[in-house]
Amino acid sequence: MNENNKFVRFDWAAKRMLRDKANFGVIEGLLTVLIGEKITIEQMLESESNQNARDDKFNRVDIKALNSKGEIIIVEIQLTRQLYYLERILFGVSKAITEHITLGSKYDNVKKVYSISILYFDLGKGSDYLYHGKTSFIGVHTGDRLQVSAKEKNAISMRAPEEVFPEYYIIRVNEFNQVATTPLEEWIAYLKDGSIREDTQAPGLAEARNKLQYLKMSKKERQDYDRHIDAIMTQNDVLDTAKMEGRAEGRAEGRAEGRAEGRAEGRAEGRAEGIKTTALNLKKMGMTVEQIMEATGLTKLEIDTL
Repeated sequence: MNENNKFVRFDWAAKRMLRDKANFGVIEGLLTVLIGEKITIEQMLESESNQNARDDKFNRVDIKALNSKGEIIIVEIQLTRQLYYLERILFGVSKAITEHITLGSKYDNVKKVYSISILYFDLGKGSDYLYHGKTSFIGVHTGDRLQVSAKEKNAISMRAPEEVFPEYYIIRVNEFNQVATTPLEEWIAYLKDGSIREDTQAPGLAEARNKLQYLKMSKKERQDYDRHIDAIMTQNDVLDTAKMEGRAEGRAEGRAEGRAEGRAEGRAEGRAEGIKTTALNLKKMGMTVEQIMEATGLTKLEIDTL
């Protein structure tokens, strides 16, 4: 990539460059194409989850935003690899909910949470690069979707659980291998390799082209960013090496186990054939079935078929 057209990776930018209100438009664009409605960021929430430490347990970005209906939502973006990732997502959502409701507040102050996980590593099996999940309650026998009645502003309204419970988006950037033709695909391409089309019309990406250029950073910022990329590459190399060594060790153990299993199976088959031969000889000698059963351990049916 030409240095003049090199853009900072989103995982770095979200933690270091996009927390300024003047740059909210970039993340707003991503949220808008993902959620499917205009999202406006109110503020980056200050909590333990928005720390900048390299080994930060809560390495995510929490955002207070408004949807197209003017409702407040909390957006939680997770960026890093970690063991037990599904548990991490659940933990992050729980933190986002509890951190941003005042102690003693009524439960109707709980805000809808969108959890967005941008994964720069493999997570499970699946052929898509974008997965979306939300909670709904379905009748076990009727198959209908439960709606809960609630009194709001002197009127009874019906709300489905998915309107209240968190929604989850998992973006598996490594699975994206196609030409970007839609705003969503353009965003996934940027998340994967930092590429942004010059003629992009995708929400937020034109602003990203202008504000996230590598050469516009200070010398120190570029050095910090380069160290970040080097660390990611080293981490990926270590993990890839571990995977290859694990596969090689597994194959070797499999071959050894196979040889051992083969010898064991051969011995077992030999013993079985030997018992059958003995039983057949005893049968020819005129011994009763009961006597042969006692001598060989075979069943009456097995002896009768000899």
